Amino acid sequence: MKEISIHEIGPVGIGQVEDAAAGTGCTVIVAKDGMRAGLDVRGGGPASRETQLLNPLMAAQVIHAVVLGGGSAFGLGAANGVMACLEERRIGLPVGVTQVPLVVQSDIFDLSVGDPFTRPDPAMGYEAARRALEAPNYRDGNFGAGCGATVGKICGMGRAVKTGIGSFAVQVGELKVGAISVVNAVGDIFDWKSGKQIAGPLSEDGSAFLRTAEIMKERYEKAGDIPTNTTISIVLTNASFRKAELCKIAGMAHDGYARSIHPVHTSMDGDSIYAVSVGDVQADQDLVGTLAAEVISEAILRAVTSAESAYGIHAVRDLFR
Repeated sequence: MKEISIHEIGPVGIGQVEDAAAGTGCTVIVAKDGMRAGLDVRGGGPASRETQLLNPLMAAQVIHAVVLGGGSAFGLGAANGVMACLEERRIGLPVGVTQVPLVVQSDIFDLSVGDPFTRPDPAMGYEAARRALEAPNYRDGNFGAGCGATVGKICGMGRAVKTGIGSFAVQVGELKVGAISVVNAVGDIFDWKSGKQIAGPLSEDGSAFLRTAEIMKERYEKAGDIPTNTTISIVLTNASFRKAELCKIAGMAHDGYARSIHPVHTSMDGDSIYAVSVGDVQADQDLVGTLAAEVISEAILRAVTSAESAYGIHAVRDLFR
């Protein structure tokens, strides 16, 4: 097994746009010829659009784009711009008079940083889709949907840690599996291999990370009830799977969340994972699901370690020096 770039998996383009001053952005994954896709949502407060398309009982067998965005529910309009961009290029489901791009979207809550009234909109979605098609520009850090991402907010934004978007991919023979994760969890972040905590709420003097679960125990009557967090991810593989199989792979990929985020899948999160198939390599479903969980954990790690301090919130790279 070897590490590869997320750009090496199948005929997809990944474009990003962010408004650094406002602290928000979006990341768009586009497959011109369509991609089979599944989804598993385990957080209690998702902000999403058209995700019912990925139910195995629904008629659509492929989608054309996945949008990961900021702005919470306000940012879901970015998909309109993605659809406009794809329709201009005749990418989508033929319906006679035009072609309808099938676009799904999930957003994080990033309204607590930057300008809460600036959110991803159709213009931003259009530009991100255009870049995905013409000049893919994905990179880890404070970019795209990761622009305003943070963790460790249970004690307030003044003791939060800046995170971002991260990616990781591997290859085993002809099989390729990769992930992109936007880390905006209520829980703490751990290095899944060593078990070391690498992010979480800061102590009052800023000298150490506290444990969110321990704070929740102290506040057991009402630890928190507002869904202002979420980790959203996409797993990409060049293996050939149908929708139902991809839903299972997305479910297995949540093991990566469980290894790297604690607590996870709370009512204060909208944790979601898409799994998409963009190739025809024959591979075992359980192996791909196992690898999906591993690349998710590594992508979460990259999202934390690649982030830069912003909006008065310190990133891990600038803490405890």
